[in-house]
Amino acid sequence: MAVLRGKARRGQGAQRGHGTDRTADDPLDAAQERRVRAVLALGGVPQADLPDGVQQVRLRLLERAASGREAPRDVSAWAAVVASNLAVDWHRAKRRQERIGERLASLRQSAHPSGEDTSVLSVAVAQGLDELPDAQRQVVVLRFYADLPVRSIAEELGIPEGTVKSRLHTAVRALRVRLHEDEVV
Repeated sequence: MAVLRGKARRGQGAQRGHGTDRTADDPLDAAQERRVRAVLALGGVPQADLPDGVQQVRLRLLERAASGREAPRDVSAWAAVVASNLAVDWHRAKRRQERIGERLASLRQSAHPSGEDTSVLSVAVAQGLDELPDAQRQVVVLRFYADLPVRSIAEELGIPEGTVKSRLHTAVRALRVRLHEDEVV
């Protein structure tokens, strides 16, 4: 894998004029790269993410070669299809994040009328949640407020169950420390 990353980096350097022969290490020529960028852009991928998309296409082509499979008959067409799939994946990930954001926003809204008093503990926990990194806050809210099991959270976020558990552990520990520091518990 390190060899593949190295090849991709050398190809990128050659593309920018830092290398001597771009085609020696880069699986995509300039025209193919432009086509990949165009497909990604037309697929709705923001300009800022285009270089990452091009690198993903390069990486997949290099991985294909490293695995011993033969090169596609038409690299340009193959790269365009991969770029199109990447654009679809980008939109799926964006929609998933938006859905999660909507869930979190709805959970943050008070379940009680705004005139009711809230307990010191709930205020302290809310403040502690606000101070957590987004990834940790997300899993805590989904686990304890939305009452989702770890497996469902992992599937929804597209991450391993172990990562969900680790984030939960770290977040709960941080909240516990915060509540003790504030002398709430």
